[in-house]
Amino acid sequence: MTLRFLVTGGAGFIGSAVVRHLIAGTSHEVAVVDKLTYAGNLSSLAAASKDVRYRFFRDDITDSRRMREIFDEASPDIVMHLAAESHVDRSIDGPAEFVKTNVVGTLVLLDAALAHWRRLSPERKARFRFHHVSTDEVYGSLGPAGAFDESAPYRPNSPYSASKAGSDHLVRAWHATYGLPVVISNCSNNFGPYQFPEKLIPLMTINAIEGRELPVYGDGRHVRDWLFVEDHVRALMLVAETGKNGETYVIGGEGGRTNLDVVREICAAVDRLADNGRCASEQIRFVADRPGHDLRYAIDATKIRNELGWAPREHFERALEKTVRWYIANRAWWEPLRAGVDGIAWRRALR
Repeated sequence: MTLRFLVTGGAGFIGSAVVRHLIAGTSHEVAVVDKLTYAGNLSSLAAASKDVRYRFFRDDITDSRRMREIFDEASPDIVMHLAAESHVDRSIDGPAEFVKTNVVGTLVLLDAALAHWRRLSPERKARFRFHHVSTDEVYGSLGPAGAFDESAPYRPNSPYSASKAGSDHLVRAWHATYGLPVVISNCSNNFGPYQFPEKLIPLMTINAIEGRELPVYGDGRHVRDWLFVEDHVRALMLVAETGKNGETYVIGGEGGRTNLDVVREICAAVDRLADNGRCASEQIRFVADRPGHDLRYAIDATKIRNELGWAPREHFERALEKTVRWYIANRAWWEPLRAGVDGIAWRRALR
């Protein structure tokens, strides 16, 4: 069955990967909504944009009038809500924008989705889903042991994670109060091609390629679970299409590493693949830690494995090498972005 998808934030890193998959790998129709802020990039959608099943709306999700108009025009069966401000350091410097986009924007979309859903035929009502894509950071920081699952309490420690926690709670409330069919997913750190170069892996990869300093927060022992974006897209599709109404699914890549280990693996890959004639690890520099920096995240993805049959296909090392190769081969994609990041805060690296 051909479905109509509405993907918010579809020009961003994960959103564009979802859109490319929908166009290249399915028969579904796709409408993309993106404000095209600094992290939105239409070149990430170049291949998909040539297909007649693709539509693009350059709009702000906090604009309630436009969101209702877009729901009327696109008439989605499934909403995949990925639009968000997502960088922790930016949220520390300017939390208001995160609350506006992540909380108010989600509220606006929920209201538009509810009005749309109420007008659908019984058949379309039954298959409609509002899929809210969130983060494991809403659960806060783990100690040396344990992992987050769907029952983990919410303990956000940054303005970013607090804003995402707030949006998660709104989605649940619209399901409980109004009956809106929803699913929520909370994922670990994504990486892969087309990621904006302020996040850890693309930043360190590009810095290593260019012989620049590799700034690592604190002692580099903060641990993250790393999820290859293509594995995440497969999980998102399963959650959106077959996830149980009202349920939450946590998604992880079984790729737990310290930040320092990740940077060292990037250095080894760049040394091996870029032929720069230098040792990239010599560029590592430790810098002052971020305020409230969560020590460790880990994911227990048992539920999505058992209920939806998903598991990551890519081992971290293999996926990291694919990613490094992509950045080496696609300077034309990231070089125009480099100047903009240099102008704001090039040291900002860790989610």
